[in-house]
Amino acid sequence: MRPVDLMRLLVLAAIWGASFIFLRVLVPVIGPVTTATLRVLVAGVALSIYFKIIRLDAEWRHLWKEYVFVGVINSGIPFLVYAWAAQYLQASYLVIVNSTSPLFGAIFSAIWLGERFTAWKLAGTLVGAVGVVLVARVPPPDLNPMFGLALLVSLLAPVCYALAPIYINKSRVSAKPTALAGTSQLAAGLLLLPLIPLAPPTGTFTLVVILNVLGLSLLCSGVAFILYFRLVVDVGPTKALMVTFLVPAFGMLWSVIFLSERVTADMIAGCALIVSGTALVLRSSARAGSQ
Repeated sequence: MRPVDLMRLLVLAAIWGASFIFLRVLVPVIGPVTTATLRVLVAGVALSIYFKIIRLDAEWRHLWKEYVFVGVINSGIPFLVYAWAAQYLQASYLVIVNSTSPLFGAIFSAIWLGERFTAWKLAGTLVGAVGVVLVARVPPPDLNPMFGLALLVSLLAPVCYALAPIYINKSRVSAKPTALAGTSQLAAGLLLLPLIPLAPPTGTFTLVVILNVLGLSLLCSGVAFILYFRLVVDVGPTKALMVTFLVPAFGMLWSVIFLSERVTADMIAGCALIVSGTALVLRSSARAGSQ
């Protein structure tokens, strides 16, 4: 991996780790529905403008069904779930839950894509599951009665993240990856928009709130997806997935620095188990791909 690719990987991990910090700031003020909607809508509009500038044809007329489905599964549901869970879970917990995506991906690939569920994948999944259980057994000092339910519901987000590529692979989605990253978010934002009147913001859109919305949408969704797909093209999907190992570290670091959250030794141990399980799963996938 070239130094420039390694730098992109580190920047991407730092950005995605910060997304959970933005959530914890925004959700108490404008609510989970508005937070999730603005995240995808603003990012989708910004990327659509970017596509116009670089003259990328998204082919909306022919591919709108793909954009809608991927937008709902890969952006709409996960972002809404995380925004809701951010009312009750610290950012450090959310980032650990997020790191389980490859583990669900290994299971779903075996079910729907016919990939071999090797001993390495089994071991990785079991190790990751133990990590999740360990994290769940370490509630924060200011335990919220909704902690357990929020932790369980938040697992729906990595499940969706794992299902999205399965759908793309199995349905032979023909949209260009970069176009899919932007237009799927725009589609998700348009679908979530009618939900805002059902759960309107309770706070005021101050300058701080607006800056956090722009950070969450433009940085964590817009710029991050461009960086990610650039990495996929330059170093391949397997190496690009190394970002999964780094996001939890950055997420917990930002939560301590900016939110003064407490990260315990048990949380770090649970996170380490999840990351180790992910490494075993990706190691198995990389070996299978090279055969």
